[in-house]
Amino acid sequence: MDLTGLARSLLGPIPAHQMVGLEVLQAADGVGVVAVDVRPQMTNVFGSLHSSGLITMIDAAGLAAIIGAGPSKAALDGVVPLGGAAALRFRAPARGRLVATCSLDETARRALAEIFAGAAWVRFSTTATVTGRNGAVVCEGSFDWSVRHVVPAVTAPLS
Repeated sequence: MDLTGLARSLLGPIPAHQMVGLEVLQAADGVGVVAVDVRPQMTNVFGSLHSSGLITMIDAAGLAAIIGAGPSKAALDGVVPLGGAAALRFRAPARGRLVATCSLDETARRALAEIFAGAAWVRFSTTATVTGRNGAVVCEGSFDWSVRHVVPAVTAPLS
C-alpha cells in the first residue's frame, strides 16, 4: 500500500528532518525513499554532509519503509518504532542531492506483520543506502528497531 502521504505528515515535522531539509519521496510496500539537498550549514570540514545528516537520512528511510509496510493508515495507529542502535559505513563524499533507500527484508516484514496483527512488541533491523550523483553510493547504514504496539487505555467516565 502506498502510504507516502502519511509518511510525509509524520516525518515532515520532526526537527532533525526539517534541519536537513528531508523530503519523503516514497513509503510504499515496505520501501522507504527520502532525499536531501545538502545545505552548507550541514557540511563538515570537507564540504560533505555531516554524519548527523547521514544518520538522519538512514533513520528516516527506515521509518518510511516501516510506515510503507502498513496494510492501511489505521493499522499504524499505536505503532511506535524506536531505534536501538545504528551504524554507518562511509563510502564517498556526500555532496549535492542525496537519496536514501531502505527496502525491508523478509525478517522485518514478518515482524511488522505481527505488529499489525496486534503483537505488543517486535525487534528487527533495517539497512539503507545513500546515493549521490549518478547513483554512486556515499554511505550505507543500518538501524536496529524496537517496535511496540501501544493500545490506548480505556477509562471509565467519572460519575
